[in-house]
Amino acid sequence: MTDAISIDLTLTWALLLAFAVYVYVVLDGFDLGLGILYPLFPKKRDRDLMMNTVAPVWDGNETWLVLGGGGLFAAFPLAYAIILPALYPPIIAMLLSLIFRGVAFEFRWRTETRRGEILWDAAFIAGSTLAALSQGIILGALLQGIEVEGRAYAGSWWDWLTPFSLLTGVAVVAGYALLGACWLNLKTEGEIQERARHLAWVFGVATVAGIVAVSVATPFLEAAYFERWLGWPGILYVAPVPVAVAAITFGLARSLATHGRDWVPFVLALALFLLCFIGLGISMWPDVVPGEVTLYEAASPASSQTFMLVGAAVLIPIILAYTAYAYWIFRGKLDPDEGYH
Repeated sequence: MTDAISIDLTLTWALLLAFAVYVYVVLDGFDLGLGILYPLFPKKRDRDLMMNTVAPVWDGNETWLVLGGGGLFAAFPLAYAIILPALYPPIIAMLLSLIFRGVAFEFRWRTETRRGEILWDAAFIAGSTLAALSQGIILGALLQGIEVEGRAYAGSWWDWLTPFSLLTGVAVVAGYALLGACWLNLKTEGEIQERARHLAWVFGVATVAGIVAVSVATPFLEAAYFERWLGWPGILYVAPVPVAVAAITFGLARSLATHGRDWVPFVLALALFLLCFIGLGISMWPDVVPGEVTLYEAASPASSQTFMLVGAAVLIPIILAYTAYAYWIFRGKLDPDEGYH
């Protein structure tokens, strides 16, 4: 009975952490995407408008990153102890980028000189792009495998840096830019919206190309990946995922080609990211460190998971409620002169 409860708790925490990471990616993804797109909107008026579309909500998005990292430490301490030392460089780069980007976001409005504004704009661009690149590299480095000996990381400082991790890094940058462009299409009108729709096309193609490239490379990283995706009869079960990606890609292209229902491209872009998460789950399950440590081996005691689950059951609905409320209050298009309407 105890084992059954423990297994259920472990699976529940795995799903909760996956949910937290996905929500962080889609919420902070379009936010980072605006920073990536920033150089392509050189006019100050356009940049001010871009920042104002996320000003009411941007700093709440990273709540989910804290939940994901803290939850990993509490629910799967062995995985935390192995993964962090293996990925310290990109994790540190991501955190410093997010901090620097947040400072740039706030200070840009307070600087009184053109030179200061240019400096903080550059910091916002660099911080957003490096944070997105680092997150993609972290994903790729985890997916390609981590060397473990006993119960500890046994690799070197630079094991995370490979062509595959760089590929996933670039793919995530393109994906976040797509989310940012779809967000601008949702929140703006006129010339800036038309430019956002064009950029959504460009980065949509880049994102799909990145998904295809990563999907082709992944089965050859581990024998288990190959068996799950290309082995028989497993291929029958996973085939709906690439088919759904193709269908959503087609729908995204159609929605960008026609005006009206500006929310559709954004929702379809979120669905594209969801399918990527499902594909990641298929590749890694039931491991948390691919090929080395399973979820159940890395899990904390059932009593600890139960205690934390009570807190999560209270806090997560509250976080979801105030997040939804903030987005509801600031719904609609944003006019540079009149605000939301």
